[in-house]
Amino acid sequence: MKLCSCLLLPLLWVCSSSASAPNGPWDTFNLAPESKTVYPKAIHSSQGSVKNANLLVKNKGKASLSSNGSWVALDFGIEIGGLISLNLNNIPTESSFSLSFTESPSFIRPSASDDSSFPSANTTYDGVLSVDVTAKTGYWTQPASSLRGGFRYLTIVSNSASTITLSNVSCAISFVPHLEDMRDYSGYFYAKDPLSKDADFLTKLWYSGAYTVQTNTVALNSGRHVPFAPAGSWENDATLGVAGPIIVDGAKRDRAVWPGDMGIAVPAQFVSTNDLVPTRNALSTMFAAINPKTGALPESGPPLSQQGSDTYHAWTLIGTYNYYLFSGDTAWLQNVWTNYTKAVAFLEGKVDSTGLMDVTGLRDWARQGGGGYNAEGNAILYKVLTTATDLAKYMNLTSLSSAWAQNATALKSKFNDAFWLESAGMYRDNQTTALCPQDANSFAVLFNLTTSEEQKNLVSENLEMNWNELGPVAPELPDTISPFISGFEIQAHFEAGNDARALDLIRRTWGYMLTTNLSVQSTLLEGFTANGSLAYRYNHGYNDDPAYTSHSHGWSSGPTPALTFYVLGLTLTAPQGKTWAISPHIGGGLPAAEGGFETNLGWFGVKWTTLGGSGGGGSEVEGFSLSVDTPEGTSGVVTLPDGVVSESYMVDGVRVGARASRSITLIGGRHSIQI
Repeated sequence: MKLCSCLLLPLLWVCSSSASAPNGPWDTFNLAPESKTVYPKAIHSSQGSVKNANLLVKNKGKASLSSNGSWVALDFGIEIGGLISLNLNNIPTESSFSLSFTESPSFIRPSASDDSSFPSANTTYDGVLSVDVTAKTGYWTQPASSLRGGFRYLTIVSNSASTITLSNVSCAISFVPHLEDMRDYSGYFYAKDPLSKDADFLTKLWYSGAYTVQTNTVALNSGRHVPFAPAGSWENDATLGVAGPIIVDGAKRDRAVWPGDMGIAVPAQFVSTNDLVPTRNALSTMFAAINPKTGALPESGPPLSQQGSDTYHAWTLIGTYNYYLFSGDTAWLQNVWTNYTKAVAFLEGKVDSTGLMDVTGLRDWARQGGGGYNAEGNAILYKVLTTATDLAKYMNLTSLSSAWAQNATALKSKFNDAFWLESAGMYRDNQTTALCPQDANSFAVLFNLTTSEEQKNLVSENLEMNWNELGPVAPELPDTISPFISGFEIQAHFEAGNDARALDLIRRTWGYMLTTNLSVQSTLLEGFTANGSLAYRYNHGYNDDPAYTSHSHGWSSGPTPALTFYVLGLTLTAPQGKTWAISPHIGGGLPAAEGGFETNLGWFGVKWTTLGGSGGGGSEVEGFSLSVDTPEGTSGVVTLPDGVVSESYMVDGVRVGARASRSITLIGGRHSIQI
């Protein structure tokens, strides 16, 4: 990955380069544009007196709009974001035109953009960008304050009776402002999926998640304005934190730091680009806003700066662990450590005589309920304590690490006593309900709150009861399919050893998102209703406005890290991968997979192939081949997959007897294993 050389950013000096992933057929699926200036790829539609519109495609020539109300809708092919520029040719006196933007083709219209400032039931809150060009020719560029962070379709409308001639319509990409080459990824993934309609679906999806997170990586002063712009307009010129670039929740909106979203987006960022500076800036922003008296962290970054969320407070702490695991940035961890420990103490202070946290900061990812002795909040607290235990070890604070570990153990016991509902084979939302939420049950398996493999499998099996043909309908947010929480559910199924179920979920929910003609068909939807409509959260915060739903939300990129961490089986077990683990999941019907990522220590790569079968549906395969490539000076453990019929295996050409352990300890370097 190439960074802009010696790019001076507020509070941060970036001057480095890192390795690129190997080239291969997977590069075809990288959605990032080759240039930071992009041109329309097609004409979607036009109306009125429009001449030579096709010449605007790929900047081939001039087009004209010859009557008031004539318009042309340009298709850039994928989600983009930035500032529009164009040439004005032979503009008559007192002429004007307007621009409208949309991610979904459902909202291509000359009278309004899709909505980003505020949700409104009429779906037209943002309006259009009107441009007066009195007897002017030359080069026009969209004002920076009206930057459009995410769109695929641009509609140009003439508001003049006389002919307006345009050419050279382009967009200057505004996201990942610190990168010269947006396509120069440091990680990759590649697998053929015989169970998908499109054999390349999983590879396409991995790159879709990676590109989604790139579109959410923005310049410091490009946030959505708060207070919100008045109806008929939008503004994206607010300061987002202490330094940039910075990772936000969505390309179009909200364009603010949301730590919960980062629980999915940052692992996707790591395995694809290893572009962790925006994550560090986002976390630093949250710690800079800590309440110095109570230790409370905000729910979101500026300019929203919302307060009152125990769960998003906790996600900042989990994000601290993720960032340190991926980066090994000890200097940064030491710098935030005092505020980090205050923030952990803030949550622990809410644990009362019941041994559970009493959730009083009720704001969350949009779920209903959640207050009091709630399973989701306590599951996230458990993850905070287990990751805090590890961070304290890395800081050589043995006593503190031990104390947090003891608190985690106690919480796990109380959690199971309070929330396990034997009759449902799942965890209930609280002690006064039989509702078993998707989030708490996914977290319980993923964070290891379950007490046995049988319990993991029960939860995994019963989570599937929430599914329809498009995926899980969340009991805690009715009529809603949440890719955010479903991203954690994917991991829970893998953790339970149900690889086929995990991939089935991916094919349903993300297969729909990438192919429905309602979506931008490149980056990933924030969410949708149970029947697949864009009216996500229509009755819970979004005012029945389907035009407000984001089509590029990093919290929906869960399959990208899941395919790397589980299908490849490649994870870090110490910062930067000083130690690592490889445990391929071959039970989902895939015949082979390969990929990897980098840290500052070097390249970590895995390639595996099954022989005589694919392991789908729990079936056994006759053989298995694994190639491993990890940095010198590291070490790790390879766990061989179940479901392979063999009496022995070979490591680097040396045969190992059948009674040997299926866990193999290796030093860094290149190794091969054959079963």
